[in-house]
Amino acid sequence: MTTVLDRRALNRAALARQFLLTRADVGALDAVAHLGGLQAQEPQEPYTGLWSRLAGFDPGAFSDLLAARRVVRTHLMRRTVHLVTADDALAWRSRHDAMLLQRLLGVYRAELADVDLGELAAAGREVLVAEPSTLPAAGRVLTGRWPDVPPHVLGEAVTCLVPLAQVPPRGLWRRAGPASSVAMATWLGREVDPPDGSGDRVGQALVLRYLAAYGPAASADLRAWSGLAGLPAAVAAVRDRLVAFRDERGRELLDLPDAPRPDPDTPAPVRFLPAFDNLVLGYDDRSRFIDDAHRGLSVSGTRFVLVDGRVAASWTVADDVVTVTPLRRVTRAERTAVAEEGRALAAFLSDGAGHRVRVAASPR
Repeated sequence: MTTVLDRRALNRAALARQFLLTRADVGALDAVAHLGGLQAQEPQEPYTGLWSRLAGFDPGAFSDLLAARRVVRTHLMRRTVHLVTADDALAWRSRHDAMLLQRLLGVYRAELADVDLGELAAAGREVLVAEPSTLPAAGRVLTGRWPDVPPHVLGEAVTCLVPLAQVPPRGLWRRAGPASSVAMATWLGREVDPPDGSGDRVGQALVLRYLAAYGPAASADLRAWSGLAGLPAAVAAVRDRLVAFRDERGRELLDLPDAPRPDPDTPAPVRFLPAFDNLVLGYDDRSRFIDDAHRGLSVSGTRFVLVDGRVAASWTVADDVVTVTPLRRVTRAERTAVAEEGRALAAFLSDGAGHRVRVAASPR
């Protein structure tokens, strides 16, 4: 008989994989690899995500990894900007090509109807092979060949047709910069790995890597995280290396046999999550972390506070003051714990200059 895992059991398992039960004593590069990257369209947000997960996290040292090209910002899972290791960017990009193109045409099929996408890819690569450029600027150059297509459409198309890397200073700690991109082969010194054929070695690796950081999970959760629809064969190929469970809805959940699945009563500390954090966006069924009433906030850029492992509040920061707005009633003990972690976050975000936190009243 298949074991049923309730929401709390799934919650604690995912928190453990995501380094949110206890801050992990691992390097930031290894953490990014373990997590399968960090969603990063808001350039400074991954720093908070890593601070909440890692003991002794040094944002300056992580910024140096980006400058040294050991991590890279690129469009990948779900056609969103992710911060991934250079090795993963090169290994994974070809496996995402079809999805990126499908999502591009889902938005701009009419505008690109008369464009030979192979020609556009070659032209876009030529524009971005030597020097970084913003995509709107690259699009304006490309309108010389396709004058009837809006520049922003051409620029966005190039992100899906050509592997690109967003270059610093964008993404560096406490630095601002335009979203300038250059060919990934130029930035990292070699071409992305070619498609690996019918064996789908990369797809199988993605399944195992996902479960290591997010499991136990259903196939729909894997699809929601990656944006890839073509992984059933990869799941089937590694199935004999996995164990199966059921959730309370009866869905089959797969997992790695030796991955951590803590006791559901394991205490979960307060944690502050950045906008678009992996923990909330990495599942189709997000009920292990967030109530249905607040699910829509997960795609709106809202920053969340976890209390007892679940989304209980949102937070903002201004003038070195962290403000927490509860989404449910919080107890006095919970407010104290939120305030304590909030003060630590304020100090991190202000380089020690501020320790102020404000916890608003609970909703009635």
